[in-house]
Formats: sequence, C-alpha cells, structure tokens
Amino acid sequence: MSRLDIPETVNAAEVTSWSDEVDVVVIGFGIAGGSAAVSAAAEGARVLVLEKAADAGGTSAMAGGHFYLGGGTAVQQATGHDDTPEEMYKYLVAVTPDPDPEKIRAYCEGSVEHFNWLESLGFQFERSFWPGKVVVPPGTEGLSYSGNEKVWPFCELAKPAPRGHSVPVPGEVGGAAMVIELLVKRATELGVQIRYEHGATNLVVDDTGAVVGVRWKHYGETGAVKANSVIIAAGGFAMNPEMVAKYTPALATKRKTKHHGEVEPYILGNPNDDGLGIRLGVSAGGVAKNMDGLFITAAIYPPEVLVTGVIVNKEGKRFVAEDSYHSRTSAFVLEQPDQTAYLIVDEAHMQMPEMPLIKFIDGWETIAEMEAALGIPEGNLAATLERYNENARRGEDPDFHKQPEYLAPQDQGPWAAFDLSLGRAMYSGFTMGGLAVTIDGQVLREDGAVVPGLYAAGACASNIAQDGKGYASGVQLGEGSFFGRRAGRHAARTARRQPA
Repeated sequence: MSRLDIPETVNAAEVTSWSDEVDVVVIGFGIAGGSAAVSAAAEGARVLVLEKAADAGGTSAMAGGHFYLGGGTAVQQATGHDDTPEEMYKYLVAVTPDPDPEKIRAYCEGSVEHFNWLESLGFQFERSFWPGKVVVPPGTEGLSYSGNEKVWPFCELAKPAPRGHSVPVPGEVGGAAMVIELLVKRATELGVQIRYEHGATNLVVDDTGAVVGVRWKHYGETGAVKANSVIIAAGGFAMNPEMVAKYTPALATKRKTKHHGEVEPYILGNPNDDGLGIRLGVSAGGVAKNMDGLFITAAIYPPEVLVTGVIVNKEGKRFVAEDSYHSRTSAFVLEQPDQTAYLIVDEAHMQMPEMPLIKFIDGWETIAEMEAALGIPEGNLAATLERYNENARRGEDPDFHKQPEYLAPQDQGPWAAFDLSLGRAMYSGFTMGGLAVTIDGQVLREDGAVVPGLYAAGACASNIAQDGKGYASGVQLGEGSFFGRRAGRHAARTARRQPA
C-alpha cells in the first residue's frame, strides 16, 4: 500500500460496538493536540486523546521552545520593546505569501492573552533579551529576534520588534518538551483520557458525510470511538518519503561530494510525521493546500560576524540580503542555478561557524584563485566584491539593503569560502502544507463548506506558516497552540449543542 493512499472512511452503520463515547476525540498530543484537548476539557467536554507514540509530545517536544508572540507581552514590556498587535499584524501579512487576514488578525490581537495562557500552565518566560543574531539564544533569555523583522523590506513595512519568546530551557532542542509535560498535567487534572500507542486508522462518518468517530489500532487490537467532534493534530508529512518526493523534493535532495561524501537534509520530525492526519482529513472530504510549502535551512550564523560577508551563486552574483533570517536565505539558495551558493569572507571577518552546518571549503590568497577553485566565471566574484566593498565603506547596500550594522568591506585577504549548496551544506527542514481550515480549525471542502464534526490544527493544518522566506522561529509552536485552543473550544461548544 502506497503512503500516498487516502484511507477509506467507515460508515457509522457498520460499527457494531463503540469502545468509547465522548464529546471530542483528539488525534495526537503535540503542542496543537494538547492545547486542543485542554481547551475542550476546560469547556466541560468529555475528551479522549489517541496518541500513536508511547508518550506525548510528537515533534513539538523536539523543538527548542520558541513561541512567536507579540503585541506587548510581559517580556517585551520588561525588556523595553514596544510592540502592538497592529505592527505584528502588518509584519506577518507582509511575510506571508498568501495571508489570511482574519487568522493573522486574531493571532496578533490574541497574542498577549495566549502568552498569559501559556504561562498559566506553570512556567514563566524569562524577562530578558538576547540582542545578537542567533538561531536560539544560548542561555535562558526569554526574548530575541527570530525572524526578518529588521530585514528590508519588512523593516519599512512594520516597526521591528523581537517576538521570539523562548521557554527557560537552554539549548537547541527540548525546550518545548517542558510545555508538553505541563499540558499533560493540566489535561489529566481536567479529566482528559489519553490512550498511548493507539493510532487512528480511519474516520467514521454518517450518511450525511459528518464525521462521528475514529477507528483506532493498538497493536493487534482495534476499535472505534464515537464522538461529536474529531480534532486531527497528527503532525506533518516530512517522514513520508512518497509524500516528500511528490510535494517537497528539496527535503530529499542529496549529492555525492568530493570532500564531504553524501549529504542529505536532516528531517525535523518524529516517525509519526507520516502525513496520515492530512490524508484522514482528505478522506472525509477535506482539501489540502500549500503542500509544496516547506521550511528548509542551513544557518550561516552564529557567529554573526559571518553575516558581514557576501553570499553568491555559482555565477558569482549576490541574490539575497545576508542579514536575512536563516531560512529566508536558504529559500533563495534553492532558487539559484544548481541550488549552489557560497559565503565569502575575508581574513578580518573569518570565524568558523558555531554549528557546523555550512561547509568550510578552503582559503585563497587571491580572488582569482578562489574563482578558479569554485568554478565561478573569471572576474565575476571580483566585480561583486568590488561593488559590495565600495558601498560597504559608505555604510550602504543599494542592491540588497543589508542593514548597516552588518556591512563591512571584505578586502583583507586571504579569503575563505563556505558551501551553502543544497546537498552539501547540512540542511534541515520540515513540511508546512496541510488541511484547509477555518479560523476555528474546522476542516474545509473544496467548495469552502465545512466538513461537519471535523477539525485540524498544528502541522497537519494550513494556517500562518507557509514558506521558509517568511518564516520566523516560533510560528509553528505559536500557531499550533493558539489555533489548537480555538479548535478545542469550538469543538466542545459544538458538542454541547448536540445530543451525546
């Protein structure tokens, strides 16, 4: 059976017995599913979670713990950063390829309340700010710039403000696991039932097409849960090779290289990110959108001194502002000939990356030698550097508008080159496409009507996060928890209006 196949739905009339009857069943306990379950239970709904893994968390638990929040959170206020829902809204609309103004408006206007809700689970974001250009703050700093807010043209379209809120767990991974643990604790207190190692296999529908339950499998045992509402929160499809090959082939790109062997992107995900949640939604009449949307990146920083260098393609031409957020830079790399790019720095600005994601190639005494070694047409890189250096001495970048703090002439030889090419640098990524949903998570059909009884949230739904050019660290945890809460509330309130 292909992992592209859509599961068949089960007609409710064919179910001879139900293992459980609840108001809301949630498929998956990551940040979205956990937030949905807690919010539905807080509304008084009887909630059951089916989690395929042996523990809660999913891919969310592997994340560093950034939440994209703004509009004047307590951390922003404590660190002296003015922000308003309106400026946050203008920024997110500007960086989103196909923005949904209603969803973005709700997210921005509800951001401070959502921040407070997260802290009410039992932790506090540290009231501190990390000022440098960084992927994740090195310590427990609670706030940093995690997107393109200070990058042109967005810095002119909306007043820049840092909105990357990090939970107080140092390091690259696992910070969100703490939030998941608190969600499990809160869910348990509210009477949510969680069945681990229970994987959903099919949706159950009635004769009208409404979703009224879920079939599950637990090792050799199978059964069906009857529910007034089903919320799919089962993650993306980055671990499904067939779906990746069809929709996001860059996540599978690998090349044999002379110096580094074969390199392929590292998938940020867990084994259950197999796209089943999306395919379940489609089985009941839902439609998937933005399926070619992906986050894929190989960061050139830290250290941020490398941002002063120039990034060129195989023709020796610049194509992106080097101070862009790392996945924005990487998205532009993917558009270059042969998806090939190099970072060039001189001796005065040369440091080895703190995370060895981009590959150090070599150093050369002259630009001409570097051009020959990299296969760049003779004179092209020299001309690019000459123009860049001349403008940088004046603190200007008329070509790509890199901010003055990251402009520095690269004229002190020898020169070094790093390989940013897809299949050679160590890229990592995940999928962004998912089910089309309303602002409350109701799954939509092709004609815009909702599938009765069916919701989706998190990585298997398409909301704000759409591509790497506009992404900011923390958007997926932020929108997953925010829209997960909305789905849980709406599903619970809908269930109350129906007979059990």
